[in-house]
Amino acid sequence: MQFFATCPKGLENLLQDELQQLGGHGLRATAAGVYFEGDLSIAFKACLWSRLGNRILLPLGAEEVTSDYDLYSAAYTLDWENHLSPQTTFAVDFTGTNDAINNTQFGAMRIKDAVVDRVRDKTGERPSVDRNQPQIRINARLAKNKVHIGLDLSGDSLHRRGYRLDQGAAPVKENLAAAILLRAGWPAIAQAGGQLIDPMCGSGTFLIEAALMAGNIAPGLLREKFGFHAWLQFNKDIWQALLEEATQLRQQAQTAGLPLMRGFDINLRVLDAAVSNIQRAGLNDWLRVSQRDIADFTKPAELTNGLIICNPPYGERLGEVEALRETYQVMGAKLKQECPGWTLGVLTGNKELGKELRLRPAKRYKFFNGTIDSELLMFDLLTAEAATLRVDTAQNNSTQATVFVPQPLSEGATMVANRLRKNIKNMAGWVKQHNIQAYRLYDADMPEYSAAVDWYAGRIHLQEYAAPKTIDEQAAAKRFSELLSAVSDVFAIPTSEISIKTRQRNKGKIQYEKIREVQEDDFFTITEGRAKLWINLQGYLDSGLFLDHRPLRLRIADTTMGKRFLNLFCYTGTASVHAILGGATRSVSVDMSHTYLGWARRNYALNNIHSANHELVQGDCMKWLQKCREGFDVIMLDPPSFSNSKRMDGVLDVQRDHVAMIKRCMEILSPTGKLYFSTNLRSFKLDQDALFRYKIKDVSAASIDPDYARDPKIHQCYVLEHGAEPR
Repeated sequence: MQFFATCPKGLENLLQDELQQLGGHGLRATAAGVYFEGDLSIAFKACLWSRLGNRILLPLGAEEVTSDYDLYSAAYTLDWENHLSPQTTFAVDFTGTNDAINNTQFGAMRIKDAVVDRVRDKTGERPSVDRNQPQIRINARLAKNKVHIGLDLSGDSLHRRGYRLDQGAAPVKENLAAAILLRAGWPAIAQAGGQLIDPMCGSGTFLIEAALMAGNIAPGLLREKFGFHAWLQFNKDIWQALLEEATQLRQQAQTAGLPLMRGFDINLRVLDAAVSNIQRAGLNDWLRVSQRDIADFTKPAELTNGLIICNPPYGERLGEVEALRETYQVMGAKLKQECPGWTLGVLTGNKELGKELRLRPAKRYKFFNGTIDSELLMFDLLTAEAATLRVDTAQNNSTQATVFVPQPLSEGATMVANRLRKNIKNMAGWVKQHNIQAYRLYDADMPEYSAAVDWYAGRIHLQEYAAPKTIDEQAAAKRFSELLSAVSDVFAIPTSEISIKTRQRNKGKIQYEKIREVQEDDFFTITEGRAKLWINLQGYLDSGLFLDHRPLRLRIADTTMGKRFLNLFCYTGTASVHAILGGATRSVSVDMSHTYLGWARRNYALNNIHSANHELVQGDCMKWLQKCREGFDVIMLDPPSFSNSKRMDGVLDVQRDHVAMIKRCMEILSPTGKLYFSTNLRSFKLDQDALFRYKIKDVSAASIDPDYARDPKIHQCYVLEHGAEPR
């Protein structure tokens, strides 16, 4: 069954990740919501467990509407007698207008008439309308002359958990608070033993949502009813099993204990509301609130490290902006003084006031607090003398406490540091716009400092290119030491936390070589597009992800819906993950390395890919190609430049062998299919004369993102299709 989860604008990607974790598949984000597929248990589970959604809708039909009769007819043709009985009260929520339906109340009335008439015609009785407390809600949205009609399985909005009956003057909704906590990295901080402070806690929404999240407590457990309870297809057994499981998890969390969380506010009235809300949520043992002005803030002695999160006034609701400047200045100074090493997140709807914190944000995230365009500003409260608690939100399973004291830089190191900062600044807009979590920051920009510096969700991967034999070893060592110092200074981390490798250029898939025994803690995850991928910067020469092929992977994700995908020399299967999440119905991924196919299986599991339709095959790609008798619609062919693996009968040379490989791929490519061929051999020349039968398009330039614009020869990429004019 297909469902649609609605959410506030800007939370679509977070909601998509959440629904995937809850077991939904076939996910597709759109404006203010996410389509997903699953059985009834997935829909019920989403109602119970979603921290981010507003409503879970069951789409019933969509029709063109050019008159009020079209609207009536679209609703009447649906089998309402199978969804609600004549004894069931219902209401219609209608949004949107067009030339024929220019009033939402009129639109709701026409659908109401159709539902009543249909049920009466089929059963002999008519149901009643209850606009205030209906048992069933029908959702209708008119957009671009098309009405989409569905059943609201959630009933009341899911952000109404049931604990917040009292609130302050301008509260943050529960699902927005949950999204802010996710962006702030709270799950990883809590798992690592961190604690939470809200110095302007209001009615306690951040505190309660943080506790529910840290304890893995279902946010819908306090609700008495959902929209599906009166639905004729409601399955009580499925729902009861989900309730029992969630109840058991809550009991386990309360037995094990939750992180300590403290809230403060100057307003006694809203603190009374916070106490009542905390009691209703059953979290009295872990959450404490007390009256305190931000000017008098001191960190409670029992709290050692973690996250500070708050939503201070913006000026729209509590006086003029000028009156709040001092409040923001005092807050920034107090928190920096009292909580060195903590992570600070501040939601503000006023950019000018945000600057008054006098702190430099490490990250910024866009949100809408109601209709207010807001930003979550994230800060690391660092001092030169204090220990820095660094929680990497991508790892989700460890905390590293480190002391970083900046050291004076040499003239050479200063030049490298300045280049790094310039690159970071130049790419900041692109990184933010596309939510890039792994990218190249520096690639021998200054030839005498020959190395690549990559960013992986807060971790630094430094790959030194081996110096030519003509370079004195001591001089090379000095330059590398300066480069390392520059990286350490720019990112304010000790050199011990930088993953360092030495490698040669143009050595084929040399990244397969293990450089030390791999440990489970070496792995962490990043997100790329819809995919989550395992990264390892310690155990192998490369990370498990070819950063330069990011545009090609995303292109594949956008072109595989309903298609069969073949990935040759698949490495860790990252392109295959993108293809499958993009809707590929069938995929085969082939590689010779047992190690990297195991890594690919980890990537599949991370993205809930378990179908037998998606095969991982260990073997010689050349031999496999010759034996293959299956057709594919999209093929990715990314061979090493050179390989003489013991598992191969011969030697692979991409310049010599590319024509034979491409021709065989074209033989199994469907008539309308596409072959993506890529190589990192800088001296490579495509033999277009030998491939004259095919349409060939060089997409190398289009397949280079801004982080590799300094090195446009990093790879060559071509798209081949059938149908070139014969010579």
